[in-house]
Amino acid sequence: MISDKNKILSIFRETGALLDGHFILTSGYHSPQYFQCAKVLQFPEYNQMFSSEIAGHFRNKKIDVVISPAVGGIVLGTEVGRQLNARTIFAERENGVMNLRRGFDLKENENVLVCEDVVTTGGSVFEVIDLVKAYKAILSGVGYIVDRSGGQVNFGIEQFSLIQMEVIKFKKDEIPEWLAKIPVTKPGSRSLN
Repeated sequence: MISDKNKILSIFRETGALLDGHFILTSGYHSPQYFQCAKVLQFPEYNQMFSSEIAGHFRNKKIDVVISPAVGGIVLGTEVGRQLNARTIFAERENGVMNLRRGFDLKENENVLVCEDVVTTGGSVFEVIDLVKAYKAILSGVGYIVDRSGGQVNFGIEQFSLIQMEVIKFKKDEIPEWLAKIPVTKPGSRSLN
């Protein structure tokens, strides 16, 4: 079990997955730090380790399906699903709306775990939760690696993150001068389609 926040941060830094600079987050906020989970999850030992923590937390529940928002949660969700021996699917935006595509579906009363890599405002997860409810499936929980909200986001169901921290973030019209001097990068996946 990974219980040491510093150990997790060390893994993120070692793999280049914790970036410093000026970033526009998927939520639209600006931040001097960015968690690029894809860089850490490309290493099977870390993907397996982080997924094992999430799967272990929800192992006492019957999980039929693990669903992740595209793109960030797909790699993690697939490994969590493998460890729970559950079907794994992902939701993606089509014309700005989160949908199931590619022949994916949810059945009424299936027990569903939502997996995501990083949560700041929880926007993508809330969209997937709405999708689960629209299919009349049963939301069993939400698991994710990094809680950037410092525990402020509440999904109204059992939720579990490996690490909680409140990362500095600013609204577009409240960016401090020291951050405004750094060139902006937008590494998130929301604008992919």
